[in-house]
Amino acid sequence: MRGIKKWLAAPVSDTQITRGGRLWLYALVALIVVFLAAPSLIVMPMSFSGSQYLEFPPREWSTVWYQRYFDSPLWLAATATSFKAALLTMFVATPLGVLAAYGLYTCSFGWRRYLFLLLISPMMVPIILIAVAVFYVFVKLQLVNTLFGIVLAHSVLALPLVIIVVVAGLKTFDMNQERVARSLGASRARAFLTVTLPQIRFSVISGALLAFLTSFDEVIVALFIAGSENATITRIMFLALRDQIDPTIASISTIIIVLTIALLLMSQLFGKKPEE
Repeated sequence: MRGIKKWLAAPVSDTQITRGGRLWLYALVALIVVFLAAPSLIVMPMSFSGSQYLEFPPREWSTVWYQRYFDSPLWLAATATSFKAALLTMFVATPLGVLAAYGLYTCSFGWRRYLFLLLISPMMVPIILIAVAVFYVFVKLQLVNTLFGIVLAHSVLALPLVIIVVVAGLKTFDMNQERVARSLGASRARAFLTVTLPQIRFSVISGALLAFLTSFDEVIVALFIAGSENATITRIMFLALRDQIDPTIASISTIIIVLTIALLLMSQLFGKKPEE
């Protein structure tokens, strides 16, 4: 009991606010976490149900729906498409985002703030509007139902995240180090690759993982432009949920949740610089 009182009375910041004074904040955060995690906490047990219908709590435990997923050529083909699209999106959006972030951070003209807003505008525009516009353009270019079209559209959505994360990393980097390298004869490109990039690599890796997740979890744009042999897993899940209540969806959702959590933890692990 004395240890608890000591913990509550300990300051948590330079403002001398104690943990006890922040109990309301901790309680609020806990409620928000429960609210956000509740759907996942319900879906995961449902995926182990032996019933022909989605039910919670399960009356009978089984892994039959995981077996159904791994035995289905349709689900596995869609999963492979999603992984290919996500990897290609990561390889496209990450270098473009790094270059854009570097250019915005190092340039000095007064319009860079507006250019930054323009580059991250896909985050501010409703996704359904982007999907309709992309579909209209891709019909003209004959990119609908192609893997290249999916990667191109997903790269537009992932680029703002990469830019924001890398810009944040550049703000913690001392640009004088790059200037010294350039003063010693290194070109700007070589100075960036050998001095700047290694020191912001944690931000770059975090941005790459977020780009992968953005593509893998995206469904609205995929409904418009992904189909035929290039249907993504999220598109198939949405259509299956619309047409029939298939418990296989719960097992796939659980796999996606675990994958997403693992990648987010990796992004936090790589995004945190080691202590000197």
